[in-house]
Amino acid sequence: MNRNEEIIDIDGPAGVIEVLVENPGAPRGIALVCHPHPLFGGTNTNKVTHALARTFTRLGYVALRPNFRGVGNSSGVHDEGVGETEDMLVVLAEARRRFGDLPIALAGFSFGAYVQSCVAQALAEANHPAQRLVLVGTAAGHVEGARKYETKAVASDTIVIHGARDETVPLANVLAWADPLDLPVIVVPGADHFFHRRLHVIRDIVTRAWRHA
Repeated sequence: MNRNEEIIDIDGPAGVIEVLVENPGAPRGIALVCHPHPLFGGTNTNKVTHALARTFTRLGYVALRPNFRGVGNSSGVHDEGVGETEDMLVVLAEARRRFGDLPIALAGFSFGAYVQSCVAQALAEANHPAQRLVLVGTAAGHVEGARKYETKAVASDTIVIHGARDETVPLANVLAWADPLDLPVIVVPGADHFFHRRLHVIRDIVTRAWRHA
C-alpha cells in the first residue's frame, strides 16, 4: 500500500466488510469500485479494479475497493449479487459518514459490474442516484461456468467498456443487454476479458469521459 491507502473494516449484514480506501485528500467525490467474481479468484486487488480505483483518485475521488463476502477478511459467503448489493450500500453509507454527502461514482469489473447495476438501481429508488457508472467486462446474459445474469438497466450516460476478444463474457451478451437501453458500448480492439496490456485504455476512456462531462 502507498501512504494514501488504508484498510478499514465496516460492519455489514453478514459481518465484517474489508475495504481498501485510497484518499487523494479533499476528495470531490466517492468512487465505489467492485471486483470480479469471488468464486473465480476475484479480489479487490484485481488489476482492472486497481486501475479503475487509481483512475478515480487521479480525478480527485476517494476510491473504496471492498472485498466481497468470503474474500480476504470479509465475512460471509458468496450470495450471487444479492447480499453483495446490500453490503455495497452499507459501504456507501459509511463513506458518506466519513467523507460527506459527495457525488457517488460506481465502477465495477465483470461480476462487480453486475453488482453495480443493482447498486445503482437501489440508489435511484432511494432518490439518491449515482453521479455516473463505469462498467467494464460486464457480466450479462449466460456466462460460461457461472450463470445467467439479469443485469439491471442503467442510466444512458453509463460508460460501458468491453473487450472485442472477451471469451468469458461474449461481446454479443453485452450488446444484447445494451441494445434495448440505447446504451453505447465502447469496444476495445484486441482486448480479452482481463484487458491484458489494455489497462491504459480503460484509464484513458474514463479520464476523457469525466473531464468532458
